[in-house]
Amino acid sequence: MKNALIMGACFALLGVGSIARAEQIGSVDTVFKLLGPDHKIVVEAFDDPDVANVTCYLNRAKTGGIKGGGLGLAEDTSDAAISCQQVGPITLSDKIKKSDDSGTMVFQKRTSLVFKKLQVVRFYDEKRNALVYLTYSDRLVDGSPKNALSAVPIIPWGTSE
Repeated sequence: MKNALIMGACFALLGVGSIARAEQIGSVDTVFKLLGPDHKIVVEAFDDPDVANVTCYLNRAKTGGIKGGGLGLAEDTSDAAISCQQVGPITLSDKIKKSDDSGTMVFQKRTSLVFKKLQVVRFYDEKRNALVYLTYSDRLVDGSPKNALSAVPIIPWGTSE
């Protein structure tokens, strides 16, 4: 019982329940490495954890070689792109409608051993009735201005409006 409470507290502090996990769809090699895995572009998909029927596709650079893919010590570049789609009927909760202008973190992936993360933040554009997804990379000290954006208009499912 005590261990279960401790684990529950750890998961709550980490916010594990509200951040999506990606599923790898595929990858392509970009640079051949004689030792260790090649450099790649990885394509992943994740479902928005708070909005049913929105799926985002994310592509990102993955460093290979002995330090990168072999040992996990190299830092991936900040290159990434995102495309999000409505895949079924969307119903927004009050939580989504009342989110502030700093957005809500929906996805996060570590891109270096310790200090760098690729993140996806969701914004709700009430005026245009759309969900906007921003992907960017940050570091503990110095982030990157590289970013990508995707918007999902919320329309009745099965219509083109």
